[in-house]
Amino acid sequence: MTDYAKIERIWAAVTAIPAGKVATYGQVAERADLPGRARLVGRALRELPEHSPVPWFRVIGAGGRISERGSPDSEEEQRLLLEDEGVEFSATGRIDLARFGWID
Repeated sequence: MTDYAKIERIWAAVTAIPAGKVATYGQVAERADLPGRARLVGRALRELPEHSPVPWFRVIGAGGRISERGSPDSEEEQRLLLEDEGVEFSATGRIDLARFGWID
């Protein structure tokens, strides 16, 4: 399978995450049938074209936190987008995966 085919599978898995829910990089890799490839998920999300409809902001770190993305405003942007969907953060910046994690 080509890298592009893997990236497309990752984008499809992320697109399936419903509004108001989050998934970890590892969970997205599993759903894309790429177990153990959480870093590839991060790479695929960094390669999203500008204005892509893929809801990249619904993917978070395994500890329930927003992961650093490189640009200074991206973490705040991600938090605001999640809060707009009703996702709540604890005082320490964590998301309760039991409550907001995507399970189908």
